[in-house]
Amino acid sequence: MRALVTGSRGFVGTHLVAHLNACSDDVIEVDRVIGNPPIEDAGAVSELIGEARPDAVYHLAGQSDVAASWDDPIGTFQTNADGTLHVVRACIDAGVGRLLSVTSSDIYGLVAPEDLPLDEQAPLRPVNPYAASKAAAEMVCIQGFLGHGLGVVRARAFNHLGPGQSSRFLAPALAARIVHNEQNGKTRVPVGNLSARRDFTDVRDVVRAYRLLVEDGVPGEAYNVCSGRDVAASEVAEILLGLAEAPLVLEQDQRLFRPVDVPVMRGDNAKLRTATGWAPEIALADTLADLLADVRRRHSPQTGEVGG
Repeated sequence: MRALVTGSRGFVGTHLVAHLNACSDDVIEVDRVIGNPPIEDAGAVSELIGEARPDAVYHLAGQSDVAASWDDPIGTFQTNADGTLHVVRACIDAGVGRLLSVTSSDIYGLVAPEDLPLDEQAPLRPVNPYAASKAAAEMVCIQGFLGHGLGVVRARAFNHLGPGQSSRFLAPALAARIVHNEQNGKTRVPVGNLSARRDFTDVRDVVRAYRLLVEDGVPGEAYNVCSGRDVAASEVAEILLGLAEAPLVLEQDQRLFRPVDVPVMRGDNAKLRTATGWAPEIALADTLADLLADVRRRHSPQTGEVGG
């Protein structure tokens, strides 16, 4: 399969490219890091996809930082919604057979405990600019399918973790602080809200689901990519602290709290399982051990404390 991946040098993109290569796919990488045009440039995106003529496009490029979306809601919308529109239009014009557009569980927004687990029929109630931009991107995909017959599948990714993830996110931020303390003899680890519960999946399991959806997902449909189990952020922190080389103490820092934080998120992955036979394989403890080992490899004693 000839596959084009936008955002190929990002956290998920690097894992997806590795998985596609392992499956013997012919992979075309698209990322600003390797000199490709920004996803906001409609003409350049159209030309790039038109020349590449892929069988499938995996659209991962976007602004994925919820906190940053509060500071720049317009830029976030332009990257995530307008950028998706440009990819959809380019795929239609180039006759691409399958487009996988990755959105987010954040589009479900504030949910009550009785609403859980969330299936794909749950209403969209975004509460932050990032989530609103991803909900808009979904509407663009639906229009591409209904109006033009584009074989687009939407993947609603819940929280995922793994080696290479940016320290803007909870687990790698904690891992970076742990490594900093190990290297500098400090004992206190600043943290934000640890009461929130999230549905975590290893990124390597996530990218397996993406390829299976390209193969077996139904065009026009949305699929939750999740473990089906919610875990408290405090449990993630405790697992990481248990892997530290010396005893450490968590210390709450109000500067690390988000303006709005959804208390609990848990998805229903039955639709994905039925369509593809996918199931998560990597345990959370193993994911966090791999993540911490990766941070130890990448961070020198001069790195300093990382916020998040």
